[in-house]
Amino acid sequence: MPQSRRTQFSVGLLVLTGLVLAVGFVLFLTRDRIRSQDALFETYLRESVQGLEVGSAVRYRGVAIGRVTEIRLASSEYRRAEGQPFAGAFQLVVVRFAVSLERVGEIPSIGDAVAQGLRARLASQGITGVVYIEMDFVDPTRSPVPTLPWTPRFDFIPATPSTVAQAQSTLELVMRQVENVDIVGFVSNVDGLLTDLRRVAQGVDVGPAMAELQELVREARNVVTASDVPGLMQELRATTTATRGILEGEELRATLAALTQTTAALRETTQRLPATITQIQATLRAARGTTTDLQAELAPILRDLRSTTSNLRETTEALRRSPSQTLLGAPPPR
Repeated sequence: MPQSRRTQFSVGLLVLTGLVLAVGFVLFLTRDRIRSQDALFETYLRESVQGLEVGSAVRYRGVAIGRVTEIRLASSEYRRAEGQPFAGAFQLVVVRFAVSLERVGEIPSIGDAVAQGLRARLASQGITGVVYIEMDFVDPTRSPVPTLPWTPRFDFIPATPSTVAQAQSTLELVMRQVENVDIVGFVSNVDGLLTDLRRVAQGVDVGPAMAELQELVREARNVVTASDVPGLMQELRATTTATRGILEGEELRATLAALTQTTAALRETTQRLPATITQIQATLRAARGTTTDLQAELAPILRDLRSTTSNLRETTEALRRSPSQTLLGAPPPR
Protein backbone atom coordinates (compact mmCIF):
# COMPACT_ATOMS: atom_id res chain seq x y z
CA MET A 1 0.00 0.00 0.00
CA PRO A 2 2.71 2.59 0.81
CA GLN A 3 4.41 1.78 -2.49
CA SER A 4 1.15 2.24 -4.39
CA ARG A 5 0.50 5.60 -2.72
CA ARG A 6 3.98 6.79 -3.61
CA THR A 7 3.41 5.78 -7.21
CA GLN A 8 0.09 7.60 -7.36
CA PHE A 9 1.68 10.70 -5.82
CA SER A 10 4.52 10.66 -8.35
CA VAL A 11 2.10 10.28 -11.25
CA GLY A 12 -0.09 13.13 -9.97
CA LEU A 13 2.95 15.37 -9.47
CA LEU A 14 4.13 14.60 -13.00
CA VAL A 15 0.69 15.43 -14.44
CA LEU A 16 0.53 18.74 -12.54
CA THR A 17 4.05 19.67 -13.69
CA GLY A 18 3.09 18.96 -17.31
CA LEU A 19 -0.04 21.11 -17.02
CA VAL A 20 1.95 23.99 -15.51
CA LEU A 21 4.53 23.77 -18.30
CA ALA A 22 1.80 23.66 -20.96
CA VAL A 23 0.07 26.73 -19.51
CA GLY A 24 3.40 28.57 -19.31
CA PHE A 25 4.20 27.69 -22.92
CA VAL A 26 0.81 28.97 -24.08
CA LEU A 27 1.26 32.18 -22.11
CA PHE A 28 4.72 32.60 -23.62
CA LEU A 29 3.38 32.25 -27.16
CA THR A 30 0.45 34.61 -26.58
CA ARG A 31 2.19 37.19 -24.41
CA ASP A 32 1.90 39.90 -27.06
CA ARG A 33 -1.80 39.26 -27.52
CA ILE A 34 -2.41 39.43 -23.79
CA ARG A 35 -0.38 42.57 -23.17
CA SER A 36 -1.55 44.61 -26.15
CA GLN A 37 -4.74 45.13 -28.03
CA ASP A 38 -4.17 44.68 -31.78
CA ALA A 39 -6.21 46.23 -34.56
CA LEU A 40 -7.04 44.05 -37.57
CA PHE A 41 -6.75 45.37 -41.13
CA GLU A 42 -6.90 43.83 -44.56
CA THR A 43 -5.53 44.67 -47.97
CA TYR A 44 -5.84 43.19 -51.45
CA LEU A 45 -2.82 42.39 -53.61
CA ARG A 46 -2.94 41.80 -57.37
CA GLU A 47 0.58 40.38 -57.62
CA SER A 48 1.98 37.06 -56.42
CA VAL A 49 2.50 36.71 -52.65
CA GLN A 50 5.14 34.00 -52.99
CA GLY A 51 7.26 34.05 -49.82
CA LEU A 52 4.67 35.80 -47.64
CA GLU A 53 3.50 33.57 -44.80
CA VAL A 54 1.20 33.81 -41.81
CA GLY A 55 3.30 35.40 -39.09
CA SER A 56 5.36 37.53 -41.47
CA ALA A 57 6.22 40.98 -40.19
CA VAL A 58 4.29 44.16 -40.92
CA ARG A 59 6.60 47.18 -40.93
CA TYR A 60 6.16 50.92 -41.20
CA ARG A 61 9.31 52.39 -42.76
CA GLY A 62 11.36 49.55 -41.34
CA VAL A 63 9.81 49.48 -37.85
CA ALA A 64 7.93 46.29 -36.95
CA ILE A 65 4.36 47.15 -35.94
CA GLY A 66 2.43 43.92 -36.49
CA ARG A 67 2.19 40.52 -38.16
CA VAL A 68 0.26 38.79 -40.92
CA THR A 69 -2.64 36.73 -39.58
CA GLU A 70 -4.37 35.35 -42.69
CA ILE A 71 -3.77 34.94 -46.43
CA ARG A 72 -6.67 33.90 -48.65
CA LEU A 73 -8.06 34.33 -52.14
CA ALA A 74 -10.75 36.96 -52.65
CA SER A 75 -12.89 34.51 -54.63
CA SER A 76 -13.10 32.20 -51.61
CA GLU A 77 -13.42 34.91 -48.97
CA TYR A 78 -16.09 37.06 -50.66
CA ARG A 79 -18.77 35.27 -52.69
CA ARG A 80 -20.30 36.82 -55.76
CA ALA A 81 -23.96 37.58 -55.72
CA GLU A 82 -26.16 35.73 -58.16
CA GLY A 83 -26.05 37.32 -61.60
CA GLN A 84 -23.00 39.44 -60.73
CA PRO A 85 -20.20 39.13 -63.33
CA PHE A 86 -16.82 37.79 -62.30
CA ALA A 87 -14.90 41.05 -61.98
CA GLY A 88 -11.15 41.42 -61.73
CA ALA A 89 -11.47 42.18 -58.03
CA PHE A 90 -12.21 38.50 -57.35
CA GLN A 91 -8.73 37.64 -58.71
CA LEU A 92 -7.04 39.49 -55.84
CA VAL A 93 -5.33 37.99 -52.78
CA VAL A 94 -6.73 38.97 -49.38
CA VAL A 95 -4.07 39.60 -46.73
CA ARG A 96 -5.18 40.29 -43.18
CA PHE A 97 -2.74 41.57 -40.57
CA ALA A 98 -2.78 42.75 -36.97
CA VAL A 99 -1.14 46.05 -35.96
CA SER A 100 -0.09 46.76 -32.37
CA LEU A 101 -1.56 50.12 -31.39
CA GLU A 102 1.02 50.44 -28.61
CA ARG A 103 3.84 50.44 -31.18
CA VAL A 104 2.07 52.80 -33.56
CA GLY A 105 1.05 55.41 -31.00
CA GLU A 106 -1.39 58.21 -31.72
CA ILE A 107 -2.62 58.10 -35.33
CA PRO A 108 -5.57 59.63 -37.20
CA SER A 109 -8.57 57.56 -38.17
CA ILE A 110 -7.99 54.92 -40.81
CA GLY A 111 -10.16 56.86 -43.27
CA ASP A 112 -8.06 60.02 -42.89
CA ALA A 113 -4.82 58.03 -43.14
CA VAL A 114 -5.98 56.34 -46.37
CA ALA A 115 -7.06 59.70 -47.77
CA GLN A 116 -3.58 61.08 -47.01
CA GLY A 117 -1.95 58.20 -48.93
CA LEU A 118 -1.45 55.32 -46.48
CA ARG A 119 -0.82 52.20 -48.58
CA ALA A 120 0.42 48.63 -48.13
CA ARG A 121 2.80 46.78 -50.44
CA LEU A 122 5.02 43.72 -50.58
CA ALA A 123 8.71 44.20 -49.81
CA SER A 124 11.70 41.90 -49.39
CA GLN A 125 14.39 42.21 -46.76
CA GLY A 126 17.86 42.61 -48.29
CA ILE A 127 19.50 39.66 -49.97
CA THR A 128 17.76 37.12 -47.75
CA GLY A 129 14.53 37.53 -49.67
CA VAL A 130 12.28 37.48 -46.59
CA VAL A 131 8.94 38.94 -47.73
CA TYR A 132 6.89 41.20 -45.45
CA ILE A 133 4.15 43.84 -45.63
CA GLU A 134 5.44 47.41 -45.72
CA MET A 135 3.23 50.37 -44.77
CA ASP A 136 4.04 53.84 -46.07
CA PHE A 137 2.48 57.06 -47.34
CA VAL A 138 2.51 57.64 -51.10
CA ASP A 139 0.93 60.13 -53.49
CA PRO A 140 -2.81 59.36 -53.30
CA THR A 141 -3.35 60.63 -56.86
CA ARG A 142 -0.97 58.02 -58.27
CA SER A 143 -2.45 55.23 -56.16
CA PRO A 144 -6.21 55.85 -55.91
CA VAL A 145 -8.52 53.84 -53.69
CA PRO A 146 -10.13 51.06 -55.76
CA THR A 147 -13.85 50.38 -55.86
CA LEU A 148 -14.71 46.95 -54.42
CA PRO A 149 -17.78 44.85 -55.21
CA TRP A 150 -18.00 43.78 -51.56
CA THR A 151 -17.88 45.28 -48.08
CA PRO A 152 -14.58 44.54 -46.29
CA ARG A 153 -14.94 42.70 -43.01
CA PHE A 154 -12.11 44.69 -41.44
CA ASP A 155 -10.66 48.15 -41.95
CA PHE A 156 -9.41 48.33 -45.53
CA ILE A 157 -5.99 49.73 -46.49
CA PRO A 158 -5.42 49.94 -50.25
CA ALA A 159 -2.36 48.28 -51.74
CA THR A 160 0.17 49.65 -54.18
CA PRO A 161 2.39 47.52 -56.44
CA SER A 162 5.77 46.57 -55.04
CA THR A 163 9.03 47.80 -56.53
CA VAL A 164 9.58 44.48 -58.29
CA ALA A 165 6.06 44.54 -59.74
CA GLN A 166 6.51 48.13 -60.95
CA ALA A 167 9.82 47.25 -62.63
CA GLN A 168 8.25 44.19 -64.23
CA SER A 169 5.30 46.24 -65.52
CA THR A 170 7.63 48.90 -66.95
CA LEU A 171 9.75 46.22 -68.65
CA GLU A 172 6.66 44.58 -70.13
CA LEU A 173 5.45 47.96 -71.43
CA VAL A 174 8.82 48.64 -73.06
CA MET A 175 8.86 45.18 -74.63
CA ARG A 176 5.37 45.72 -76.03
CA GLN A 177 6.42 49.05 -77.50
CA VAL A 178 9.54 47.45 -79.00
CA GLU A 179 7.40 44.71 -80.51
CA ASN A 180 5.20 47.35 -82.15
CA VAL A 181 8.20 49.03 -83.80
CA ASP A 182 8.73 48.09 -87.48
CA ILE A 183 12.44 47.36 -87.23
CA VAL A 184 12.67 46.01 -90.78
CA GLY A 185 11.08 49.16 -92.20
CA PHE A 186 13.35 51.37 -90.07
CA VAL A 187 16.46 49.60 -91.36
CA SER A 188 15.18 49.89 -94.93
CA ASN A 189 14.60 53.63 -94.50
CA VAL A 190 18.11 54.13 -93.13
CA ASP A 191 19.59 52.14 -96.04
CA GLY A 192 17.65 54.24 -98.54
CA LEU A 193 18.77 57.46 -96.86
CA LEU A 194 22.42 56.43 -97.10
CA THR A 195 21.98 55.52 -100.76
CA ASP A 196 20.42 58.91 -101.54
CA LEU A 197 23.24 60.73 -99.72
CA ARG A 198 25.83 58.80 -101.71
CA ARG A 199 24.07 59.61 -104.95
CA VAL A 200 23.86 63.31 -104.10
CA ALA A 201 27.55 63.43 -103.13
CA GLN A 202 28.54 61.84 -106.44
CA GLY A 203 26.50 64.38 -108.44
CA VAL A 204 27.85 67.50 -106.73
CA ASP A 205 30.67 69.49 -108.39
CA VAL A 206 33.28 69.89 -105.66
CA GLY A 207 35.53 72.21 -107.72
CA PRO A 208 33.64 75.50 -107.11
CA ALA A 209 33.36 74.75 -103.40
CA MET A 210 37.13 74.22 -103.13
CA ALA A 211 37.75 77.45 -105.08
CA GLU A 212 35.54 79.40 -102.68
CA LEU A 213 37.39 77.87 -99.72
CA GLN A 214 40.78 78.92 -101.19
CA GLU A 215 39.46 82.45 -101.74
CA LEU A 216 38.28 82.61 -98.11
CA VAL A 217 41.74 81.53 -96.86
CA ARG A 218 43.40 84.15 -99.10
CA GLU A 219 41.17 86.93 -97.71
CA ALA A 220 41.91 85.88 -94.14
CA ARG A 221 45.66 86.05 -94.88
CA ASN A 222 45.28 89.54 -96.35
CA VAL A 223 43.40 90.72 -93.25
CA VAL A 224 46.17 89.42 -90.98
CA THR A 225 48.83 91.06 -93.15
CA ALA A 226 46.99 94.38 -93.16
CA SER A 227 46.70 94.39 -89.38
CA ASP A 228 49.32 96.31 -87.39
CA VAL A 229 50.63 93.26 -85.53
CA PRO A 230 54.07 94.81 -84.82
CA GLY A 231 52.37 97.84 -83.25
CA LEU A 232 50.28 95.63 -81.03
CA MET A 233 53.38 93.71 -79.92
CA GLN A 234 55.20 96.99 -79.18
CA GLU A 235 52.28 98.22 -77.01
CA LEU A 236 52.21 94.91 -75.15
CA ARG A 237 55.98 95.17 -74.58
CA ALA A 238 55.59 98.74 -73.25
CA THR A 239 52.84 97.64 -70.88
CA THR A 240 55.06 94.84 -69.55
CA THR A 241 57.93 97.29 -69.01
CA ALA A 242 55.69 99.70 -67.10
CA THR A 243 54.44 96.90 -64.88
CA ARG A 244 58.01 95.81 -64.14
CA GLY A 245 58.91 99.41 -63.26
CA ILE A 246 56.03 99.63 -60.78
CA LEU A 247 57.07 96.36 -59.14
CA GLU A 248 60.73 97.52 -58.88
CA GLY A 249 59.86 101.08 -57.76
CA GLU A 250 60.99 102.67 -54.51
CA GLU A 251 57.43 103.24 -53.22
CA LEU A 252 56.55 99.56 -53.38
CA ARG A 253 59.85 98.67 -51.72
CA ALA A 254 59.24 101.20 -48.94
CA THR A 255 55.73 99.85 -48.39
CA LEU A 256 57.03 96.29 -48.18
CA ALA A 257 59.80 97.36 -45.77
CA ALA A 258 57.28 99.13 -43.51
CA LEU A 259 55.05 96.06 -43.60
CA THR A 260 58.04 93.89 -42.63
CA GLN A 261 58.86 96.16 -39.67
CA THR A 262 55.25 96.13 -38.52
CA THR A 263 55.18 92.33 -38.70
CA ALA A 264 58.45 92.13 -36.68
CA ALA A 265 57.08 94.50 -34.01
CA LEU A 266 53.89 92.49 -33.80
CA ARG A 267 55.88 89.26 -33.46
CA GLU A 268 57.99 90.82 -30.64
CA THR A 269 54.85 92.00 -28.85
CA THR A 270 53.36 88.52 -29.17
CA GLN A 271 56.52 86.99 -27.69
CA ARG A 272 56.36 89.36 -24.70
CA LEU A 273 52.71 88.59 -24.06
CA PRO A 274 53.29 85.31 -22.05
CA ALA A 275 55.73 87.08 -19.69
CA THR A 276 53.25 89.90 -19.12
CA ILE A 277 50.49 87.42 -18.38
CA THR A 278 52.80 85.61 -15.93
CA GLN A 279 53.53 88.89 -14.11
CA ILE A 280 49.83 89.71 -13.89
CA GLN A 281 49.15 86.24 -12.44
CA ALA A 282 51.95 86.69 -9.84
CA THR A 283 50.52 90.09 -8.87
CA LEU A 284 47.07 88.55 -8.44
CA ARG A 285 48.50 85.75 -6.27
CA ALA A 286 50.36 88.31 -4.10
CA ALA A 287 47.21 90.39 -3.71
CA ARG A 288 45.28 87.24 -2.77
CA GLY A 289 47.95 86.35 -0.15
CA THR A 290 47.87 89.87 1.28
CA THR A 291 44.11 89.73 1.59
CA THR A 292 44.36 86.37 3.37
CA ASP A 293 46.95 87.71 5.86
CA LEU A 294 44.86 90.80 6.48
CA GLN A 295 41.81 88.65 7.20
CA ALA A 296 43.88 86.50 9.62
CA GLU A 297 45.09 89.63 11.51
CA LEU A 298 41.68 91.27 11.63
CA ALA A 299 39.95 88.22 13.12
CA PRO A 300 41.51 88.53 16.69
CA ILE A 301 41.00 92.30 16.67
CA LEU A 302 37.34 91.85 15.79
CA ARG A 303 36.90 89.25 18.54
CA ASP A 304 38.52 91.59 21.16
CA LEU A 305 36.38 94.47 19.95
CA ARG A 306 33.27 92.29 20.23
CA SER A 307 34.25 91.30 23.84
CA THR A 308 34.93 94.95 24.77
CA THR A 309 31.59 95.98 23.34
CA SER A 310 29.86 93.28 25.39
CA ASN A 311 31.58 94.39 28.60
CA LEU A 312 30.69 98.00 27.90
CA ARG A 313 27.07 97.01 27.32
CA GLU A 314 26.99 95.16 30.71
CA THR A 315 28.53 98.16 32.51
CA THR A 316 26.02 100.52 30.95
CA GLU A 317 23.16 98.24 31.98
CA ALA A 318 24.47 98.12 35.57
CA LEU A 319 24.73 101.91 35.66
CA ARG A 320 21.17 102.21 34.45
CA ARG A 321 19.76 99.83 37.10
CA SER A 322 21.65 101.09 40.19
CA PRO A 323 23.99 103.98 39.58
CA SER A 324 24.73 104.59 43.27
CA GLN A 325 25.81 101.02 43.90
CA THR A 326 27.92 101.02 40.78
CA LEU A 327 29.61 104.34 41.54
CA LEU A 328 29.86 104.19 45.37
CA GLY A 329 30.06 100.50 45.78
CA ALA A 330 28.27 98.20 48.24
CA PRO A 331 28.91 98.50 52.04
CA PRO A 332 31.61 96.17 53.27
CA PRO A 333 30.46 92.91 54.73
CA ARG A 334 30.25 92.53 58.48
